[in-house]
Amino acid sequence: MYDANGLTRRHLLAIAAPLAAIPGHALAAVLSPTPRQSLGPFYPPTLPLDRDNDLTVVAGRSGRAAGVVTHVFGRLSDVDGRAVPGALIEIWQCNAFGRYHHPRAPANAPVDDDFQGYGQTVTDADGAYRFRTIRPVPYPGRTPHIHFAVQGPGFERLVTQMYVAGEPLNERDSLLNRVRDPAARARLIVPLEPAPDIEPDALAGTFDIVLGA
Repeated sequence: MYDANGLTRRHLLAIAAPLAAIPGHALAAVLSPTPRQSLGPFYPPTLPLDRDNDLTVVAGRSGRAAGVVTHVFGRLSDVDGRAVPGALIEIWQCNAFGRYHHPRAPANAPVDDDFQGYGQTVTDADGAYRFRTIRPVPYPGRTPHIHFAVQGPGFERLVTQMYVAGEPLNERDSLLNRVRDPAARARLIVPLEPAPDIEPDALAGTFDIVLGA
């Protein structure tokens, strides 16, 4: 399981820092709900035995997933900025060759048995979460993305997707551009930057998730 041991204090504080820097009168404008997106056809019909928050290694195997290791962390809150602890966050994505772990996934891309493909974690007392995965890649018809699902007591399950800043295919991705409001669409797009202080040759990005009222 991927834990905080490899994260510097700077990266952990980065989850909450954007909120702390916002004047109180601006919070309502910034903490708009994260847009909902479709579940997609490749949510696992059966969850894997290894479904922790490190997707780059699979229990019982000695290899590491192909692709660029990427750390995704963030904070789950409501529109008033209150942390939502104890929520289950799931992610799933294709491997570095553009293939999902799914029986209906197109067979024209290689399988990567060292890539978990799906992972889950629970938000801590501050609403924080983190995953270690690979940088998402495009496949026919889609720009790079990671699927997210969030569920917990007292709120409706939220399904959404995280996209990568600077990807040319973002402009043509039909699902991303179904979010018509540019500001709302921008909340789904995350810069992935080099993070050598976490791990050599790795990337990192922050995807904060805000539940609707």
